[in-house]
Amino acid sequence: MPVAPFATQAGDWPFVLSSVLRRRPWVRGLVVFALVGLLWGWIGFPWLSGDVTIPYDAKAHFQAQIQFLANALHRGDSPFWTPNIFGGSPQIADPQSLIFSPAILLALLDATPSFRSMDGYVLGLLLIGGLAFAQFGRERGWHPAAQVLAALVFAFGASASWRLQHVGQVQSLACFAVAFWLLARALRHGSWKSGLGAGVAAAMMVVKPDQVAFLGSYVLAAYVLWFIVHDGTPLAALRRSAPALLAGGFVGLVLVVVPLAMTLLFSEASNRAEIDYAEAARGSLHPASLLTAFIGDLFGAKDPSVEFWGPSSSAWAPGSLTLSQNMGQIYVGALPVLAVVFWLARGGWAEKGEARFLLLALLASAIYAVGAYTPLYPLIFSAMPGADLFRRPADATFMIGALLALLGGHALNAALRAGVADDPERPLRDKARALGLTLLVALSAWGAAAIVAASHGQLGVALPALGSAAIWLAASLGLLALLAIPLRTTLPGAVLAVVLGVFLAADLRVNNGPNESTALPPALYAELEPNTDNDTIAYLKSVLARSHREPDRRDRVELLGMAFHWPNLGMIHGFDHAFGYNPLHMAEFTEATGARDHMGGAQDRTFTPMFPSFRSAFADMLGLRFIVSAVPIERVDRSLKPGDLTLLARTRDGFIYENTRALPRALFVPAVRLADFDEKLDKGLPADFNPRTSVLLEQVPDGFDLKPPLSAVHQGPTGTSESGPDRPAKVRLVSYANTEVVIEVDAPRAGFVVLNDIWHPWWGATVNNAETEVLKANVLFRAVQVVEGRSVVRFSFRPLDGLMADLRDKVLGPEEDELSSNIAMVP
Repeated sequence: MPVAPFATQAGDWPFVLSSVLRRRPWVRGLVVFALVGLLWGWIGFPWLSGDVTIPYDAKAHFQAQIQFLANALHRGDSPFWTPNIFGGSPQIADPQSLIFSPAILLALLDATPSFRSMDGYVLGLLLIGGLAFAQFGRERGWHPAAQVLAALVFAFGASASWRLQHVGQVQSLACFAVAFWLLARALRHGSWKSGLGAGVAAAMMVVKPDQVAFLGSYVLAAYVLWFIVHDGTPLAALRRSAPALLAGGFVGLVLVVVPLAMTLLFSEASNRAEIDYAEAARGSLHPASLLTAFIGDLFGAKDPSVEFWGPSSSAWAPGSLTLSQNMGQIYVGALPVLAVVFWLARGGWAEKGEARFLLLALLASAIYAVGAYTPLYPLIFSAMPGADLFRRPADATFMIGALLALLGGHALNAALRAGVADDPERPLRDKARALGLTLLVALSAWGAAAIVAASHGQLGVALPALGSAAIWLAASLGLLALLAIPLRTTLPGAVLAVVLGVFLAADLRVNNGPNESTALPPALYAELEPNTDNDTIAYLKSVLARSHREPDRRDRVELLGMAFHWPNLGMIHGFDHAFGYNPLHMAEFTEATGARDHMGGAQDRTFTPMFPSFRSAFADMLGLRFIVSAVPIERVDRSLKPGDLTLLARTRDGFIYENTRALPRALFVPAVRLADFDEKLDKGLPADFNPRTSVLLEQVPDGFDLKPPLSAVHQGPTGTSESGPDRPAKVRLVSYANTEVVIEVDAPRAGFVVLNDIWHPWWGATVNNAETEVLKANVLFRAVQVVEGRSVVRFSFRPLDGLMADLRDKVLGPEEDELSSNIAMVP
């Protein structure tokens, strides 16, 4: 029924309330915000109550990240580097580290952020983004119901709901919503303050880039261009908007330039320095997935009793797509989609205002999302700056949901306002025709879904989803008809907002609510609790504590074939895992060790020429002392012989082995052996190489005496190095923090202190407070040259200095080094 949005009738409380709201717009805005908040709380209650928790990446990766951040901050340590995964990793440059995100407030406030608080943080981001969209509509005079719709669709539509576990992308999406609202406000009013806010929000979006931030940046830039040119006076529009754009651009650049540059440099040196077209194409959204805009759970992604049969499953073309079952869901509710169809049927496609921009942006996002299924994607991938940095065009489903939220709000507002300015001779007929076309589109989508299901032998499986969709589509179409066709009775806007808001919230709760992809019992992730009573973790902590009493030791662990959420446990419990779970890690470490983003099972463990076995020089140099395996270790490393590893314990989770040959974290060696590190990565370490007596370097440091020593020196198991006539070398780890390692050495002669942590150009060092070069040693590790006698070596992580040096090298070119072409052994 068309509504006079704030009609009043004496004696009738809804109309009295509406009159009050009409006279006080700020109260009206608060009522909309309150209604959105209540409905958000209702849909999100299973997570907010702690009954379920956001699973998978939200736990395996981001829970570990937030706990590592909290651990560092609350013990006064720096979170800019972590020694706990992949031999060491630059957190300050990691786009998923949460350092440059609102989550740092959670880490500051709580030393042990709970699952519930982290879930609340994620849902809170979506609430903030939804409220920004509601305010966007309010500033355009949208009906309160349309404002509520935009907020709810943003918060619980498409990937915002189905991919809650991708916390970084949810952050980017929320920042995009705030940035878009403030940018539109700044341009409309020429407000430098709103421009400043838009710049801050946009900087928060791109500071640690992902594909949502990438696409959001294009949408924001396109909106600016559209705003300047759409009214036919671009120069005047540019003059009006210049203060806002300059303010936003300046503050955004200041906030983003340093961390973004670090991330890009890290990416260049990582395992994902570039994404090839074939890999990106496998991340495309199959066009059949677009049917989920009308049929909520068409492919069984939500129902655990139904085997998923969508385009990325074995029911279609196995291996052709690399998408999880939740990545193809774009359902935002039946009412918003049908409202958009109804608006288009009434000629909305011809509108020249913001709605046209939103429609074009939505179409562009859909084309990008389907990726290789369109002939345009090869051109997009090669010609669109930044597109080749990301592997999954289907991530555009986040942007599809956001744009549908705005377009759905606009369309519902148009339906609610219909008839006010229409030709009295034609409105009813035109609306009836538009409703007929909307019904035809809904029936066509429903029929197409049924045909797709039948063609894959899944019609019986899909019938419940088809039946449920028919109910929601019919109810939504009925509501549209009542809202659009004039009746004599009017309904206050606030009441209608409640009715439609509850209806949409119910739809989203049923179809996009908690499911096996977004909500699992917290008990499944008990090992992630800092105070867990898991017996495997307790045993590891015990044996590591004993080994760390030795002055030179900080042993590493490998968690082999454990549960999905185990690889980053070291970031929570403070031990160093040889591997980890992260899409980005150093390329050389990957090549040397065979590390993957995630090793889901023992079968995923691969060996390399550098790391050919758990009994190898590299395993010893890595300090890999304890191995926890879900299966007997000989099933993984078939080259092992009896006695190579010692079985220490059998727990509920697996087998715990010890490698007694593991080297200390820090040691002194007197001799140099020159080596081509690229060759060693390809062919492995020399069979006669002994890391206790010599160090592999690519060049001889200036001033190093190549005269042979009187005897070989080796470091014993207690931090001393014993030899014939030479006195023993002593090495002690004085302190070991995330970004600073202090080592005391008493050397019988000049030589090298080797720190078996991964080499990175942003680490610097001093010896007795004098700057010295951190040498790349033994292919992957760090070493510094020391003189005879006592020395204090201090390794410090210096990301800003490293960044400036890297940028200088890119501009001026790296300094040329005179590398020796001879391979020499100094005994």
